[in-house]
Amino acid sequence: MTTPTPLFSLLDACFDAQNEATALWHGEEPQAPDVAPDAPASPETLLALVRAQHLRNFRLWHVEDVARRRDVTPDVIADCKYRIDKLNQERNDRMERVDACLVALLRPLLPASPAPHTNTESLGMAIDRLSILSLKIWHMDEQLARTDVTPEHIASCAKKLDVLKEQRADLIAAVRHLISEFLDGSKTPKLYFQFKMYNDPSLNPELYGN
Repeated sequence: MTTPTPLFSLLDACFDAQNEATALWHGEEPQAPDVAPDAPASPETLLALVRAQHLRNFRLWHVEDVARRRDVTPDVIADCKYRIDKLNQERNDRMERVDACLVALLRPLLPASPAPHTNTESLGMAIDRLSILSLKIWHMDEQLARTDVTPEHIASCAKKLDVLKEQRADLIAAVRHLISEFLDGSKTPKLYFQFKMYNDPSLNPELYGN
């Protein structure tokens, strides 16, 4: 990968993979092979990481749906909470690995002396948001096929669907623009880490204190 064009094509493939997986997983058991932490940065690694990260968002969406039910016992909700915490951690870890892989792929394409300016959001964070938008779009579109709701509900959901699609298109354009800024040297890609504390027994006082 020595020119920007293959990188843009790779990102488009990642965004398409999110949509394709969303539709596929609603019809069969969701699965995506995980990626070894020491896997070298490559287009194949990035695509696999994006799929693995999207899988965590997919599972989170549906566990959180269950967690909002009022007709289940408290142990069901408690189990959902533990699963949500675990999936959130896995989602975040893979988001950071998407960032690391992208920066590694970008590094050979960057100018020798890029500007020190960074961005408020990393590429991995934006790809995570695109993953969630893919899920929102699928589920909002699902509402349009319901026969147990009023025409007003359908019309409202149709308007929301248009907005969600526009937001996803805008975010994809923003990601491409940010990549261009990295390539022309006006901004510099940088890795950022969430350092989530709630799952770490040594950092969460409710865990190490009890």
